[in-house]
Amino acid sequence: MIHLTASQMASKLIAGETTSVELTQAHLHRIAEVDSNVHAFLFVDSKGALEQAAAVDAKRSAGEKLAPLAGVPLALKDVMVQKGIPTTAGSKILEGWRPPYDSTVVTNLKNNGIVILGKTNMDEFAMGSSTENSAFGPTHNPWDLTRIPGGSGGGSSAALAAFEAPLAIGTDTGGSIRQPAAVTGTVGVKPTYGGVSRFGLIAFSSSLDQAGPCARTVLDAALLHEAIAGHDPKDSTSINAPVPQVVAAAKTGDVKGMKIGVVKELNGEGYQSGVRLRFEESLELLADAGAEIVEVSAPNFEYALAAYYLIAPSECSSNLARFDAMRYGLRVGDVDGASAESVMNLTREVGFGREVKRRIILGTYALSSGYYDAYYGSAQKVRTLITQDFNKAFEKCDVMVSPTCPTTAFKIGEKSNDPIAMYLNDIATIPVNMAGIGGMSLPAGLAPEDGLPVGFQIMAPAMQDQRMYLVGAVLEAALLTRWGAPLLSQAPELVGK
Repeated sequence: MIHLTASQMASKLIAGETTSVELTQAHLHRIAEVDSNVHAFLFVDSKGALEQAAAVDAKRSAGEKLAPLAGVPLALKDVMVQKGIPTTAGSKILEGWRPPYDSTVVTNLKNNGIVILGKTNMDEFAMGSSTENSAFGPTHNPWDLTRIPGGSGGGSSAALAAFEAPLAIGTDTGGSIRQPAAVTGTVGVKPTYGGVSRFGLIAFSSSLDQAGPCARTVLDAALLHEAIAGHDPKDSTSINAPVPQVVAAAKTGDVKGMKIGVVKELNGEGYQSGVRLRFEESLELLADAGAEIVEVSAPNFEYALAAYYLIAPSECSSNLARFDAMRYGLRVGDVDGASAESVMNLTREVGFGREVKRRIILGTYALSSGYYDAYYGSAQKVRTLITQDFNKAFEKCDVMVSPTCPTTAFKIGEKSNDPIAMYLNDIATIPVNMAGIGGMSLPAGLAPEDGLPVGFQIMAPAMQDQRMYLVGAVLEAALLTRWGAPLLSQAPELVGK
């Protein structure tokens, strides 16, 4: 049962071949069986999940009309608040906090009858590319438990790859949905900025953060995308426009006559040979399906990484100022005679991890008097140039493509003491966030040198997310025909296989 796709599970529920309670119990059993090795979850809500599942079954038995994914289980990244459920954003400073309200994404999930299994592990406040920065220990890649599952949403991607959940929610600030998808052989989508509400998403960098769907197939991602997307008056950045018809696009999967632009700057030096090989093979398959492959140039992408690591830390230094030990979360040093300032200092010293402190310091410096224009202001100008590069490129093509990551999953601990090497993992994903457009990663195969998954990235203009699904569905089908079986079934040592 747990090896079915989410759409297959939904079909069996509709046909009465299983119940949501049975499906949920099967996944809870799987979590109990393998998560001690994977550590995808920070909190498993067994009681709540089974109650949600029973409620869906009761509605189905009563003949009520239900949403397409009603009764299908899901794993929720621990940066989304859920009423009454421990929510930490991977940080000790929020350990034990139970939110008094639901995020809009959670509300939409509940309205669609999607069963929330629990909260997944992540880099603290979504700051990282490996899920090693979690205050509660790293998550392990199910393909090889000695390797990272990507970040910051490594818990969500690992849960999918380990068959602990068929669907998951992630958030993407600089690649935190797409990069974990790439290294775990799953599908991850960063919708157009504002396409999915950020209300109730614990903020890292407000102008970059975007929630999105994670799944094992393009169609499953599309079904989840439509379930969580839409305008939200509680979010001032939410787009008041119809949701792109991504499910129809995923089912159509037609690229005949489409122009696919290969980004010259995102496929050269520094990319693993196996990553480039699988990328070129994917381009050939798209060409065989009727697409025209063209080269496009985006010269300012060269500065995206540097600009991002000024903008994101600057915004995080502002957003994380709310964690002051006065209102909620951890409090240290609260003894008679202690000043508010000393309690705040002690709490932040204990509550924030090394990477979070590093980014707060960087951001505070970049925003300080005398440096704002030189650093943050200049980075915003570069952001405008990157957006202009995308606009010019999209005049020549319908979508742009690149490898999702320069390498496959690296060993846990291999880059933890080298922040620059860690940041370079996001070199191909960051431009999408800087421009606020949509991006998708789907599996392109295994790198021959290490047998680990490689990701193929598709980028589409703002509010044209359906184009990613059109291309993704065609490539997925062509690759599936070539492989003869889903990529995850080819994992040599997939945990608990």
